[in-house]
Amino acid sequence: MGKLHIFDMDGTLLSGSACLELSRFLGKIEAVEEMEERWGRGELGHVEFYEHLLPLWEGLEEVHTEEVFEGIEWLEGIEEVWQDIAARGERSAVITLSPQFFGDLLTPWGVHHVFGAEVFAGAPPDPELVLTPESKVYIAVELLERYGLGDADCVAYGDSSSDIPLFEFLTNTVAVNASPRLVEVAAASYAGNDLRQAYALGRSLLSPASSRR
Repeated sequence: MGKLHIFDMDGTLLSGSACLELSRFLGKIEAVEEMEERWGRGELGHVEFYEHLLPLWEGLEEVHTEEVFEGIEWLEGIEEVWQDIAARGERSAVITLSPQFFGDLLTPWGVHHVFGAEVFAGAPPDPELVLTPESKVYIAVELLERYGLGDADCVAYGDSSSDIPLFEFLTNTVAVNASPRLVEVAAASYAGNDLRQAYALGRSLLSPASSRR
C-alpha cells in the first residue's frame, strides 16, 4: 500500500529559515529578523510579511539563491530518506511557507513534490499564491486524493506553529527539533541533526501494529 510523507522545510530540514538566510546574504538580516518576530507574535500576516520582505530582495538572482542553499546547515540523511521512500513506492512532499523558488532546489535530492509561496524578489506578492499554515492541510488533502490514500497512510514532519493545523488534521506526526506547543500535539518527537532517525519514528507510526492517538 502506498504512503505519503510530508515535510516542513524551515526548522525541520534546515536550521533556521530560508527567508532569514537569503536576507543575511543580502545584508538585510536585522530588518527581516524583526519581521519574523512580529509574524511569530501574530502582528504581521503572511501576505503582509512578503509585502515588506520582497522589496528588500530586489536584485536577488538565481545564482545567489543557489549559493545560499548550498551554504545552509541541513539535517543529515535527507537524500537517503527520500530515496528510501521512493524505493518503497511511496511519495514525499515538502510544504513550506518560504518561497517556491528556494524549495524547488530540493528536487534533485529526490523529493517528489515541493509546494511553497510563489513570490518573486522585488515584485509585490499575489495574495492567492502566498501559503498559510492552513494551506498545508489543503495540499495534504489534494495529495491524498491524488494517490488514493487515507489519512492513516500519511505522516507529517514539522517543527513550529505553522505545522499545527496539519498535525491536528493527521494522526501520524513527528515533531522535529520542535517548539513545545507542537510537541504537545505530535504523535512522536525527535531532537537531533539526522532526518533518518525522525523518519524511523514516522515509519513506526505507519506500522499496522503501532498505536493510534
